[in-house]
Amino acid sequence: MKITVIGAGYVGLVTAACLADMGNNVVVLDTDDVKVQKLNHKVMPLYEPGLEAIISRNLAADRLAFTTDIELSVHHGELQIIAVQTPQNPDGSADISSVLQVARAIAEYMTEFKVVVVKSTVPVGTCDQVQAHIQNSLCYRSDGVSPDYAVISNPEFLKEGAGIEDFMRPDRIVIGCAGKTQADHDARDIMTRLYAPFNRNVDRTHWMDVRSAEFTKYAANAMLATRISFMNEMANLAESLGVDIETVRRGIGADPRIGPSFLYPGTGYGGTCLPKDVSALLHQGFEQNVEMQLMRAVHAVNQEQKRVIVTKLEREYGFGLTSKHFAIWGLAFKSNTDDVRNSPALLLIHDLVNQGATVSVYDPQATENAKAVLRERILPSRFDQIKFNDNAMAAIPNADALIIMTEWLEFRSPNFQAVKALLKTPKIFDGRNLFEPHDMKLLGFDYRSIGR
Repeated sequence: MKITVIGAGYVGLVTAACLADMGNNVVVLDTDDVKVQKLNHKVMPLYEPGLEAIISRNLAADRLAFTTDIELSVHHGELQIIAVQTPQNPDGSADISSVLQVARAIAEYMTEFKVVVVKSTVPVGTCDQVQAHIQNSLCYRSDGVSPDYAVISNPEFLKEGAGIEDFMRPDRIVIGCAGKTQADHDARDIMTRLYAPFNRNVDRTHWMDVRSAEFTKYAANAMLATRISFMNEMANLAESLGVDIETVRRGIGADPRIGPSFLYPGTGYGGTCLPKDVSALLHQGFEQNVEMQLMRAVHAVNQEQKRVIVTKLEREYGFGLTSKHFAIWGLAFKSNTDDVRNSPALLLIHDLVNQGATVSVYDPQATENAKAVLRERILPSRFDQIKFNDNAMAAIPNADALIIMTEWLEFRSPNFQAVKALLKTPKIFDGRNLFEPHDMKLLGFDYRSIGR
């Protein structure tokens, strides 16, 4: 199939790479000329395990190309997959202006039947607006051409760090289709063909109306956010009661009605998806005069949990951390990504530095992104209080404590004796519960974790 993917961000790149790897002919459109040139030369704009290899081999096989040419990209694909970003507006709502701009561009250049697939995470009703913008643009075309089209909702369910696996082996494929016109029926046939390779053993497709598909994405992320905030709140109470939250987690996760996923206590969720989508749901609730009490609590718990390590440090050293020096392992909001958006680690650095401390940090992939955000937005006047390191052990010498903020594999089995020898005092504050408290005590560490 000939497919156009619009947007060379995380979702767009993973989608395009995987569809090309299945034998489709894919063109990716992006307005960033520098990014497009780099991608055509196999230079990745982000880190995602396995993505570079897939893009490289499909570029070599001429099944994948990147362009800034809107007209070319619209003419190329019978499927026009919109995967542009929908950032959060100041009021918490999702900014869908880029989605609507793409819709108008498609309408301007299309000359034959197109299936317009909205894969970006968008509020309920966005596909209706996409439909209206396309129809309105077609009415004003100077050449009088008005080809048929259909608008489909096909939300993504990709976890950063595991996006390739999630796309290639999906647990579900959600497609919203109106099903009212012949164009809708043709679009359903095309979408069935598109996902046929992923449904050979079991049909994982869930067909529904467009608005329900849009809402399914938000509801799924809201549930994940709720589980994380629930477990963090339980962990905080468990710690004050002398309860080990890890044994509790295993006990409740064994209940098949609950399950073990997303029940790991830590420093709160970050990234863009969960924070942005919870905020968007709250905004939609406000617009519809529906009080979203649970979502409001989930958001509040998460905001507070991001400061859990700072609170522990303040209890240990008192308020005001002047003359203290801390080593921090992990800057990305989670492992296997270089994404630092809404990262609890960056908030921690902000709080420590503003209290007079200095920090020495390390992350396997996210250092450059963290540098840019800290220098330009978070700590422009105190950036020199942060030292960035090329390896984990280099961050430790003379630190008053080691703080672990991201669960990278390389942090799970360090040389503890070397860590202990390099630290000024053998203290570890673990925001990811990587180690067993009993084992750490035997090794001579003063070990503080979450809910243990």
